[in-house]
Amino acid sequence: MLNVPPSSFILTPYVAKIACEPGWKWQRREQPLQNYDLFYVWSGEGQLLLNDQPHEIGKGSCFLFRPGDHTSATHNPQKPLVLTYIHFNIEGETSEIPHAYRVLGETVDFEYLLSRYVRLFLSETYGAEEEAKLLLKQMMIQLLRGDREEPTERRGSNHLYEVVQEAANYVRQHPSLAHRVEDLAARAGLSPRYFSAKFKELVGASVQSYIISMRIERAQHLLGHAGMNVTEVAEALGYRDIFFFSRQFKQYTGKSPSEIR
Repeated sequence: MLNVPPSSFILTPYVAKIACEPGWKWQRREQPLQNYDLFYVWSGEGQLLLNDQPHEIGKGSCFLFRPGDHTSATHNPQKPLVLTYIHFNIEGETSEIPHAYRVLGETVDFEYLLSRYVRLFLSETYGAEEEAKLLLKQMMIQLLRGDREEPTERRGSNHLYEVVQEAANYVRQHPSLAHRVEDLAARAGLSPRYFSAKFKELVGASVQSYIISMRIERAQHLLGHAGMNVTEVAEALGYRDIFFFSRQFKQYTGKSPSEIR
């Protein structure tokens, strides 16, 4: 898919991020899949059968099902799956298709692309289809790169990588908290200066910039889909000054909060 132009991706309405109910299961159907399906696990535990081959799945499990595949899945009701699926087709012939299954070690960038893609389908955003095709192409490139690159030693130890990513995920999960570098560094067991340097190296953004971007990302969702007005969203995310919130929102998105609302 490396040489497939974004215009050749054919999008379908079958896309979502869902938290599966405790009794959820994905039953095998008589008819195989008719299109490609990008399937990613955010959290939880389960087992997935791909063409009768079992895979234990958890956070970071990522599949690219192909037309003709047979699939089924179950999960642990005490640790239900949270997953994203994206169905799509490709016009014309393609080669260099990503592997059917992998577990992503570095998830932040890929999860951002997934979240952005899903959000485009939740609102009538200008240029949404064109952007979605570009995002899908980016995700395919990331998967192909991971399939083909030789394993290399991560900068720093695996423990360092894990504690920094855990801090980043904590910010993403709790965007309304008044995060401080000192608190996040203590959570990671590192000095603030060293934590800040490693965070930027491994996550690709400064701590403060990442905190703001996660807050604004959540604000976009609340404005567009939670029925909250600008003042309510600003207060919910810890902004005391609605005008400062509006300026920061526009700085990061190019639009004012009222345009989203």
